[in-house]
Amino acid sequence: MPYSTAQIRNVALAGHPGAGKTTLFEALLHAGGAVQTAGTVERGNTVSDFDPIEKQRGHSIDAAIAGLDHVAASGESIHVNLVDLPGYPDFRGPALAALAAVETAIVVVDAAGGVEHGTRRMMERARERGLCRAIVVNRIDTEGADPARVLAQLREAFGTTVLPLNLPAGGGARVIDCFGQAEGDSDLGPVAEWHQRILDQVVEIDESVMDHYLERGESGLSGTELHDAFEQCLRDGHLVPVCFASARTGTGVRELLDVAERLFPHPGEANPPPFVKGAGAEAQAITTTPDPDAHVVADVFRIVHDPFVGKLGVFRVYQGTVRRDSQLFVDDGRKPFKVGHLFKLRGREHVEVEQAIPGDIAAVAKVEELHVDAVLHDSHDEDQIHLAPVDFPRPMFGLAIEAGSKGQEQKLATALHKLAEEDPCFHVEHETETNETVIRGLSDLHLRVQIDRLRDRFGIEVHTHPPRIAYRETVAARAEGHHRHKKQTGGAGQFGEVFLRVEPLPRGGGFEFVDEVKGGVIPGQFLPAVEKGVRQVLASGAVAGYPMQDLRVVVYDGKHHPVDSKEVAFVAAGRKAFLDAVSRARPQVLEPIVDLEVNAPEAHMGDISGGLAAKRARINGTDAAGSGEIAVSAQVPLSELEGYAAELKSITAGRGRYALDFSHYEPVPPQVQQALAAAWRPGHEDE
Repeated sequence: MPYSTAQIRNVALAGHPGAGKTTLFEALLHAGGAVQTAGTVERGNTVSDFDPIEKQRGHSIDAAIAGLDHVAASGESIHVNLVDLPGYPDFRGPALAALAAVETAIVVVDAAGGVEHGTRRMMERARERGLCRAIVVNRIDTEGADPARVLAQLREAFGTTVLPLNLPAGGGARVIDCFGQAEGDSDLGPVAEWHQRILDQVVEIDESVMDHYLERGESGLSGTELHDAFEQCLRDGHLVPVCFASARTGTGVRELLDVAERLFPHPGEANPPPFVKGAGAEAQAITTTPDPDAHVVADVFRIVHDPFVGKLGVFRVYQGTVRRDSQLFVDDGRKPFKVGHLFKLRGREHVEVEQAIPGDIAAVAKVEELHVDAVLHDSHDEDQIHLAPVDFPRPMFGLAIEAGSKGQEQKLATALHKLAEEDPCFHVEHETETNETVIRGLSDLHLRVQIDRLRDRFGIEVHTHPPRIAYRETVAARAEGHHRHKKQTGGAGQFGEVFLRVEPLPRGGGFEFVDEVKGGVIPGQFLPAVEKGVRQVLASGAVAGYPMQDLRVVVYDGKHHPVDSKEVAFVAAGRKAFLDAVSRARPQVLEPIVDLEVNAPEAHMGDISGGLAAKRARINGTDAAGSGEIAVSAQVPLSELEGYAAELKSITAGRGRYALDFSHYEPVPPQVQQALAAAWRPGHEDE
């Protein structure tokens, strides 16, 4: 059906693995008439989990998108763009990217499992992004379901702003509205009590609404006043509404769509997307307007390499109208591309459409310049515009990879590039010193899925082995260094002399090169050569062969010769002076420390904690993850986690899983530094 921006609802389903997001996704599509029969995860016929690996593993790996049209009980119609997000933290790259394209995040909670670790994680991510949040308590009619306990858990975990819009009744056979009415009984007690709580919460957000309520009571409030106050509560995080449902039976599903029509924000009502124009300190926040006649501004949040249509860029329109055959620029590109085909997505299906209005989610094919976070626009007035970047976790789990047979190296490189384009948390690196290709992800499971895709999608078998750990070097004290480079080989010689000092910077400080030379003792044209020599050591290391960071180099004196001084002489002098200073500055080798999250059955808590303690881990805490599971959070040196996937599998009989996120660098123990230094063969030579 044709629809306007005011009729669009962009909604993401998020939450803990196994809470029933994909089943709810299917139930909503079925209730909206988008599919004739709701698929199931067990049968492998759902709209969202269409990838063969998703079917094989029985859970979502990528974000899936589908639209539906719904006519609410009020007679009003809406178009809902539904996004099904993967629950496992191993695949949170696509989830976080897609979360930025919606106004409302529905966090799905199992009525038996209750508040789990993934529930907390996605609630926090949605809050950080400024999204309107709602909660659906699913499976209210299954064995072990306890909606009253789960609602109490939610209010304890996320505050008294968590309040139900409807309540289960008849043992979970139906739901009863407690926002629009005050009569009736539910499985959680009289409706009137919860009706009063949520009404009090909504009206207190706006003084004028509160005044009207106090003066005239509930009957004195207009529908518009209540609606606007409710929307403001969602935007400000003053209310997190809860709905109850059973996706398997359809209980509460149509009611959830009615709630979306009546109370969820459309693209013009939610918190404005965080667009900025410019870069760095000069970047200024700008506001897009959901005006279909304005210049186009759209953001690409997903890349898919489809075997039939090629590279597909999935984008959200924030301003203007994207039409088929229109011309669009990518970022600050000078040359536009033509929108030859415009698609709406329904899982694996691509439905061709004529246009995409503000708020729409659509896709365009065969544009090689597209990438995640690319901004599409139709006027150079919108150059240098971009969305505030998503804070993706840094992938730290690595595997060195090589083609299983000769002649497939280029094919492997192309396939890895495509996989990296699709997943913001999957990186491909080339280690120059070891000539290794290293793939990095969030866990062993994350990388194993990518290796399966290399085999299934691209027909490439690979060999893997643990890569070199990404150690770094730095200095712990201030020190000075000096070197005079002098060569005479008949004819013109080489001469350059450099005095410099090194100073430590705070962790994450990077590198600074400072010129404090006075009186032209080192002519200005040779200072870049000094920096080049310093950067050679930065890249190759001074202690154990690892890149250096978090230090400042100050060049303050030197000498030159009017005839013999050349660039090559000052490169060598700068390098040797830097090495001299580092040797006096208490050099340190730094190791990457990662945040480790382990999910496993509670019975294995002792074995997991003991194993982590033996790996120099600092355990930060444990959290009940629901369904008899615990989530252990710790900080561990990355070097200690080699082989941890197999170890955890052995400890937990295959039921444990974990994910990594980079935290910081810190010095290795002295004995480790000595071993690393002894194993290094420096390649610095005189020139």
